[in-house]
Amino acid sequence: MTSSSRISGFRDLTIDERRTRVVSAADIESHRLDVLSPEKGLSLEQADHMVENVIGVLGIPVGVATNFQVNGRDILVPMATEEPSVVAAASNLARMTRDHGGFVTSSTLPLMQAQVQVLDVIDPEAARLRLLAASHELIELANAQDPALVKFGGGVRDISVRVLPSARQTYVVLHLIVDVRDAMGANAVNTMAEAIAPRVAEISGGRTLLRILTNKADLRLTRVSAVFDRDLLGGAEVVENMLDAAEFAVVDPYRAATHNKGIMNGITAVVLATGNDTRAVEAGAHSHSITADGRYTSMSRYEKDRDGNLVGTLELPMPVGLVGGATKVHPVAQANVATMGVKSAAELADIIMAVGLAQNAAAVRALATEGIQRGHMSLHARNIAVTAGASSDEVDGLVARMIAAKSVRAEFAESALADMRREKS
Repeated sequence: MTSSSRISGFRDLTIDERRTRVVSAADIESHRLDVLSPEKGLSLEQADHMVENVIGVLGIPVGVATNFQVNGRDILVPMATEEPSVVAAASNLARMTRDHGGFVTSSTLPLMQAQVQVLDVIDPEAARLRLLAASHELIELANAQDPALVKFGGGVRDISVRVLPSARQTYVVLHLIVDVRDAMGANAVNTMAEAIAPRVAEISGGRTLLRILTNKADLRLTRVSAVFDRDLLGGAEVVENMLDAAEFAVVDPYRAATHNKGIMNGITAVVLATGNDTRAVEAGAHSHSITADGRYTSMSRYEKDRDGNLVGTLELPMPVGLVGGATKVHPVAQANVATMGVKSAAELADIIMAVGLAQNAAAVRALATEGIQRGHMSLHARNIAVTAGASSDEVDGLVARMIAAKSVRAEFAESALADMRREKS
């Protein structure tokens, strides 16, 4: 269990020193982090078993977000991302919640749904009732496909049936609602849907077509809230500006798209780091951000408490798992899960949501104060410096010159690097 996620000066340590601190704070064996080195991570042989036509692997930087306290537990959070400023920003805003209890979460049961689409039904409304009357039979048939899941307390919890008129015809759509426990659940619910499809066709008097899960996982929700300290944010005026910046995303879909992208910067980084399905999580999150009247809006909400602190809340589907898939195959994903010390999919979802809210608050604060470019570009400048050919002992000096000149561009970096080298010689 992590002793404390508050590690002052973490960014100033060497990579080896950071690993040592993570090993100590997370109370894990030092060798667990060996796989984070490119030469010891995912092998070509392992990759060849994961997907088809393998020719190599792609390295993504893995940073550790500090300062996170989720439901009273300190956690160091691995984040896989290529975008500068994301890890630092999430860590900084997490620090601003610590005096107010950190991040607090709640969640529903891990329910996933599979859909069985039925075509050519003569009496759709009556077919709906026949399918509902056969619920017990269909549930037993579905559960028989995954006795291990049932043994661990999961399995089908209910069946619902919808009648959907369309330009083609009226479809009857049966939903299997399945408690998938600590799995993401796609394979389990898809197998069940395939198994019951012939019997669904018989009962409804039609023919089945699609038999697959829905990524609109609106029955598998995780909620997170946090209080961000007014003074650490920069004072009452900053809080007011953040509230207006956030409200802009609530009422305008153009702003909401970028606002929500910022949330997903944090969420996707942790989902990817743990070997979970980033596309499934993103699809569920964005579909959940559409209101009943069809308007795309902000995923998060912000308010003030009695003391003028900023209160942030976020509620999203979070279909992630700890069993099956790349989480159990990818050695780096296993090391990242071990670093967080999570024991259940629900606990992992809690952490992911906390990072999403912290990242969002960081972006809103930057926009409401100095603008997003200042912090982002200072980190982006390091990438430009390396691209320009700067060595490790030249990067900091070159970055300083680009920032001072307010010119974070490749051509300027190349010219400034040449000047640095001439001055040195």
